[in-house]
Amino acid sequence: MHKFFSALAICTFLAAPLLADEGPSARTPNDVVAAAPAKDWVRIAPSNLLVMDLAPDGSGKGRRVVIQLMPAPFSQGWTGNIRKLVSARWYDGIAVVRVQDNYVVQWGDPEGENPAKAKPLPKGLTAVPEDEYVASIGKAGAGISSKDSYAASAMFVDGWPVGVGPGASGTAAWPLHCYGAVGVGRNNSPDTGTGAELYAVIGQAPRQLDRNIAVVGRVISGMENLSALPRGTGEIGFYKTAAERVAIRSIRMGSEVPGLPAYEYLSTDSHSFAAYLDKRANRKDDFYIQPAGGVDVCNVPVPIREVRP
Repeated sequence: MHKFFSALAICTFLAAPLLADEGPSARTPNDVVAAAPAKDWVRIAPSNLLVMDLAPDGSGKGRRVVIQLMPAPFSQGWTGNIRKLVSARWYDGIAVVRVQDNYVVQWGDPEGENPAKAKPLPKGLTAVPEDEYVASIGKAGAGISSKDSYAASAMFVDGWPVGVGPGASGTAAWPLHCYGAVGVGRNNSPDTGTGAELYAVIGQAPRQLDRNIAVVGRVISGMENLSALPRGTGEIGFYKTAAERVAIRSIRMGSEVPGLPAYEYLSTDSHSFAAYLDKRANRKDDFYIQPAGGVDVCNVPVPIREVRP
């Protein structure tokens, strides 16, 4: 069963004892994260990671991007397709085809719009209906803020930021287009995309895309290898020539990659996360003059750390 903790409720009911437990040195969000005990961290299974290796940069340095896939109940039709595409090695040899400033980096088959040249997709991919952009999560409490611009409220579910609102069978929730979110490219409705074309958000959170495109994961390592790519000069950031594109050598599940470090996220059900969220909303250290008293859900990136033996 998923645990649904209201960030607002966490701050209201737990802030006082938590702040007392932090000690005098925990003055910033980073201080809270650094002090979080081992029990407050959740290991991400390697089988839920995508490891994307781009062609080396101009100096020969490798460029790796690690993506965590969305957990159930969200976007499972698309993540199932992505696993099939990885298994078929379909992604190997495709490319980054679009980099639009303050928006997205997109990758896929450069010839995907040409039926005569497009790379054949493996059999067995699912055509996912549009109603799966939203998942039913039963009854949930109040969200992070009643002032969320794109949802009745927002909250964190098992380490992920989601929008929350009324649904046909109770409370509905959907993943958010925060910085680093990975989504599925598609054509006009009713097409929802297969997962063969993906993008990562590299700018201010384009929340207008929520519930309009499937969010299937988030970049947890190597974001700089996407966000720092040259911007495309074509329409909406597409590269005009093949020479501008960045080749993708391979995409593998984390369980297939020898030597991959382990990754953990700070449990959003934990006391440490509650304190971290409070610090994000109410900075009181030497630099800040006026605490904000609130914070946008996408301005509370869930802490993720690399763990090596």
